[in-house]
Amino acid sequence: MSSMKTGLLLIDLQNDYFPGGKMELTGILQASEKARSLLDHFRKGDLPIYHVQHVSIHSGAAFFLPHTEGGKIYASLEPSAGEKVFQKHFPNSFRETLLLETLRKQDVDDLVIAGAMSHMCVDATVRAACDLGFSCTVIEDACATKDLEFRGSLVPAAHVHRAFMAALHAAYAKVMTAQEFLPQTASRL
Repeated sequence: MSSMKTGLLLIDLQNDYFPGGKMELTGILQASEKARSLLDHFRKGDLPIYHVQHVSIHSGAAFFLPHTEGGKIYASLEPSAGEKVFQKHFPNSFRETLLLETLRKQDVDDLVIAGAMSHMCVDATVRAACDLGFSCTVIEDACATKDLEFRGSLVPAAHVHRAFMAALHAAYAKVMTAQEFLPQTASRL
């Protein structure tokens, strides 16, 4: 990290993605543990933290429905007082939210990003953030996704995740593990 003001952006770490939810992701429990280590680190350093919560309002939506247990942020990652929560209805966390305005007001220009799903909301948000001029670091092991099907072929979650991390790393973000990221910043707290 450089001398830029850094904020943590946690995307869609909500109950429906966890065991017992309507859209359980591969490796979500392990990813949530890494996200929690990031959250603890940013809290200890009194650094800005932003939570993004998807609320599905489109007809036919099957998960993250308004006012449901599945739509709530996972218990171990719940926001603390003073941490902003942005509700969104699209994959891109900036679309029709106050995220950009808030980051600009708080002079944040460097984002550390984790969450779900790697191939959807994390990808869309990182690309948008980069296009908006933010420096981005994606913590790959604090992100999760699911198996996908394409034209009759199953694409395992691990392959989906790696492909999207590789694409983001090529042009949009530094992609690191929590273990790589945390020691770099611990001495700055």
